[in-house]
Amino acid sequence: MGAEQKVLAAMLDQDHYSRWLGIIIDEYRVGYCRLHFTIREEMLNGFGIVHGGVLFSAADSAFAFACNGQGKLTVALDASISFIKSAKAGEVITVESKELHSGNRTGFYDILLTNEQNELVASFKGTGYRTAKPVCGDDNEKAE
Repeated sequence: MGAEQKVLAAMLDQDHYSRWLGIIIDEYRVGYCRLHFTIREEMLNGFGIVHGGVLFSAADSAFAFACNGQGKLTVALDASISFIKSAKAGEVITVESKELHSGNRTGFYDILLTNEQNELVASFKGTGYRTAKPVCGDDNEKAE
């Protein structure tokens, strides 16, 4: 198992919320994550459409996976989302996170959420801050 796959496995092992969302990772590498999930009834708001918080959370998960792939614990400095199109129960949403820039301590990410017709549902932007702490408790941790 490669280093980035160990990071993903460690993150998923403790990420109860992403599991609740039903997230399935389709592709993963340093600086990139594509995942999908199916909208369930309990994810709907009072208007019968997906709650914005669910879309934000799915995007935030893809953001976290993409920016932690280097193995250093990375946390969000800021994040914003624009809701473009509504979605309903049963729809599959694909979430794709791409690193636009990675500096010594910060990285900038673009996360797009699309439906099965490849229509844009939401657009999320995030800035991550990379700490010195490793994501996994491995030999890197002993060296610091």
